[in-house]
Amino acid sequence: MKKIGKIILWSLLGLLLLFGAAIGVFFYKIKYGFPVSYETEKPVIEFPQSQAAILVFSKTTAFRHSESIEASLPVFTEIARRNGWFVYQTEEGGVFNEEQLKQFKAIIFNNSTGRVLNEAQQQALSQYVEAGGSLLGIHGAGDNSHHWPWYETHLLGTLFSHHSLNPHLQKTEVHLETAVDPTLARQLPSSWVHEDEWYVFFSQPKDVQVVSYINGDKIIPNGNLLWMRDKNFGMGPYHPVAWYRTVGKGKTFYTSMGHSQKVWQNAAFVRLVENALQWSIQ
Repeated sequence: MKKIGKIILWSLLGLLLLFGAAIGVFFYKIKYGFPVSYETEKPVIEFPQSQAAILVFSKTTAFRHSESIEASLPVFTEIARRNGWFVYQTEEGGVFNEEQLKQFKAIIFNNSTGRVLNEAQQQALSQYVEAGGSLLGIHGAGDNSHHWPWYETHLLGTLFSHHSLNPHLQKTEVHLETAVDPTLARQLPSSWVHEDEWYVFFSQPKDVQVVSYINGDKIIPNGNLLWMRDKNFGMGPYHPVAWYRTVGKGKTFYTSMGHSQKVWQNAAFVRLVENALQWSIQ
């Protein structure tokens, strides 16, 4: 009996260690992403001369919002059709080279997470934006897995802390800011009900113009760790969820909304994204 007891005890201990290791790997991936090889081969792209080109980049090395990414792609295709744009969708980083980037009017980091570009590709993207290009980020593009100072400063203007988890998806009203570029406000209601995984940042985004916001006191910001209880880090009732700014001669736009496939069925959210693209290429 003693031998059986020891076997059971060691088995339980082994399972606990495996469970702990799995949890550790999971949290490491979320924050840093797993090391990957970076694609450097230039893709073959035929750019139509008469159409503005949009790059939708959905590569992930950290947490992957698979359902949202899959649901978004046909929406981007339809947005491009309505506006007479050419859209190129990829998860290959080879397109981030000076020659091809300058062919695009706007680039979307579509729930792209983790370290997805090498240093040369990061430099090509930052130079593209500062020379007059546009970069848009959706949801996961603003988490803390990117570890790229230029990106965190010029796309986000703040740093991600955590997201709502208890409860996870929550419904609340999104309000449209009054002092906003007319193109970004076009055909948007003054407020709409939206369900999402709400991001909490360590501070209000700096040097940006807010497009839309929620009442941070109307959501439960509890996160995935014991010390992330009722923490909104001063964001308070005015809790931005979409904003934009100029960077050199270029533009950036970010929305922390976009976690699930359902958001792409929300007409107001899709209109916000379409307006952001129209603004970015005007």
